[in-house]
Amino acid sequence: MPSPARRYVTTLTIAGMPAVHAVRAVFTALAAVDGITSADVELGRAVIEHDGRATDEALRDAIAVAGFEVTAVRTERGGLPVV
Repeated sequence: MPSPARRYVTTLTIAGMPAVHAVRAVFTALAAVDGITSADVELGRAVIEHDGRATDEALRDAIAVAGFEVTAVRTERGGLPVV
């Protein structure tokens, strides 16, 4: 039986998101990052659930492609594995 995947939650603080179009741009950019299972994006912040493949660097790069800058990253490992 394969081992269950781990769940991580990364919270990004994002500079320069002035309006709702920025939220859509960031959400769309994050869709290109492998391993993301969900993303909640609002002005200045994104909370991303992933399996560990979505590295800080990959997330920062995706946000940069959308035209914004990540100013802080916090990643926590989920308590229970996702089965």
